[in-house]
Amino acid sequence: MRILIVEDDLVIASELERALRKAGNTPDVARDGETALRLVGENAYAAIVLDIMIPAPSGLEVCRAIRAGGNPTPILMLTAKDAIEDRVAGLDAGADDYLVKPFAFQELTARLRAITRRDTQLKGKLIEIADLTIDPLHHTASRAGQDLNLTKREFTLLEALARRSGQVLTRDAILERVWNNLDTLPNTVNFHVSSLRKKVDPPGAPALIHTVHGVGYVLRPPD
Repeated sequence: MRILIVEDDLVIASELERALRKAGNTPDVARDGETALRLVGENAYAAIVLDIMIPAPSGLEVCRAIRAGGNPTPILMLTAKDAIEDRVAGLDAGADDYLVKPFAFQELTARLRAITRRDTQLKGKLIEIADLTIDPLHHTASRAGQDLNLTKREFTLLEALARRSGQVLTRDAILERVWNNLDTLPNTVNFHVSSLRKKVDPPGAPALIHTVHGVGYVLRPPD
């Protein structure tokens, strides 16, 4: 899994990165809230490990911003505080779980497995955006009741855009989510988005997939 670690303590961040990598994950590290939000916007993560006491914006503010943008990535909040009020604040901000320092890495990895497992179960539910319906369980999609007959790659691309509805996905983020960063031709993303758009946005229908020039693509309901 690709996991984002947001931790300003260099020792803890290094230990977390090493432990997660040893467990077979691909960790990225941010040491402040601004970098964390940039990385979340550029990449697709399976989970986020977020310390509450990072430089501005704080962990709580980062968590709220991620949720306000419609990003459902599971978040495990870390804190040195064990007060009930602090735990409630983290959960109210949108965190999925809470872990108090110091902690055993075995517990952290177990909690990550639990919240990502719950996220996988939730991903089986239908995604509905305007008259577009996506069934992740059966890998089918329809618009206005008409089946779109998508290829496997087109479906994965559409699901990636739909799960970040309203958010711009960069080309790099799409390559990470849809192609797992495999070597691809320079115009691969553009070609597949064009092919997908022909099926999702037929002539006469309000456009759902939009190009953000120089950045990437966004799927959003019609205005």
